Amino acid sequence: MEKIIDENKQGQKLATTYKEGNTRKVFIESYGCQMNFSDSEIVASILEKEGFNSTQNLEDADLVLVNTCSIRDKAEQTVRARLQKYNKVKRKLNPKMKVGVLGCMAERLKEKFLEEEKIVDLVVGPDAYKDLPNLINEVDEGRDAINVILSKEETYGDISPVRLNSDGISAFVSITRGCDNMCTFCVVPFTRGRERSRDPQSILSEINDLVEKGFKEVTLLGQNVDSYLWYGGGLKKDFSKASEIQKATAVDFAKLLDMTATKFPKLRIRFSTSNPQDMSLDVIHTMAKHRNICKYIHLPVQSGSNRILKKMNRQHTREEYMELVDNIYKIIPEVSLSQDMITGFPTETEEDHQYTLDLIRYVKYDYGFMFAYSERPGTLAARKFEDDVPLDVKKRRLQEVIDLQREVGYERLKMHVGKTQEVLIEKTSKKSDKHWAGRNTQNNMVVFPKTENYKPGDFVNVKILDCTTATFIGEAVDYSDNN
Repeated sequence: MEKIIDENKQGQKLATTYKEGNTRKVFIESYGCQMNFSDSEIVASILEKEGFNSTQNLEDADLVLVNTCSIRDKAEQTVRARLQKYNKVKRKLNPKMKVGVLGCMAERLKEKFLEEEKIVDLVVGPDAYKDLPNLINEVDEGRDAINVILSKEETYGDISPVRLNSDGISAFVSITRGCDNMCTFCVVPFTRGRERSRDPQSILSEINDLVEKGFKEVTLLGQNVDSYLWYGGGLKKDFSKASEIQKATAVDFAKLLDMTATKFPKLRIRFSTSNPQDMSLDVIHTMAKHRNICKYIHLPVQSGSNRILKKMNRQHTREEYMELVDNIYKIIPEVSLSQDMITGFPTETEEDHQYTLDLIRYVKYDYGFMFAYSERPGTLAARKFEDDVPLDVKKRRLQEVIDLQREVGYERLKMHVGKTQEVLIEKTSKKSDKHWAGRNTQNNMVVFPKTENYKPGDFVNVKILDCTTATFIGEAVDYSDNN
């Protein structure tokens, strides 16, 4: 699944807000990928208009919502533990509290939460957040409420998210919802529905609002941004039925990138996540054309074996992927690439595993997100394939992938030592309050000593002096000309 899960953000609570006149409080906790965290901001915006302020104090909440993920079993087990915690607080301290489940887990388990487990009052799928006011009324009147209907149109493009956990510097802007890629290991097409794109004008309007508020960086977000296609609304799969005028005026991802970079030349632009089968060279040329589009691509591959790729229903071969990588490096030599990799997929042999290791050596990724395969209920793989690779073999292969990725990634990082690079200061370093931390265009973290002059949100030229396996160490030279 092309979703980056930041373990440091799991269980993040939306910040406390206060809007005069609102009398109820909602506590929202989020798990999973960045799409879920973005959705929680949409939910907060909807509920704010319904009289709810957000709180980080669970005991004070009238409504407790957990935004869930189904991509890994660990995430689901964590959510179940949190629901038990919520209900313990409800029984002992706040009997009027209502508890709800949002997101992918809500869609996958549906009525089970209400009928079998009886631990929640409210179940809301990813496409039903606008129905929250009605559902909450149902709950207030003593009835359980559920809406997990998947939509062919909903993009939430008309809702301006409440940026409750933002640093005021970087923000995520959703451009697509759903996914049409039926990878056999992934549950997302069944929990988030078919792929549809958001009106580009609503995207540009949201970005403009962020720029006016002082944000310096946006990440265009989608399950598969490269298949973004706006032709007046509707599912991507129905584009063939569009009129000639619709086809002639359609906006694909390369055009959206170009529009965004041109309109906001001082804004740093990232995107996630890409799918190799849909990434066109037009996108790569657009990245090369604009300085403010970051030179970093997360390009999930999952396996280096054609046989396993076919069983995964990935719509690309090893050779096609390598050709794409060759073209990317040719057009943008300074680009950094990262990967998703799954070890121990059903029937994977040592030969398949060696193909994966060989691909890592060929591509030389800067870093990666690597996991041992775990069977997910509801996926095609769970229905069709026996999970036949022993756990100890999965773990051993995973460690070999991690070790090799660390080795090639470190070699990639060392190539930057001695160079001066533009860094957007994001925060104080976690390890030292005397250092700033920020990222360069390649998405590498850079730390450097603080001075009186610089502050979060500044673009600074930093000379790279050294590196660890994950971080650059440098010194500030001056402001960049992007401020």
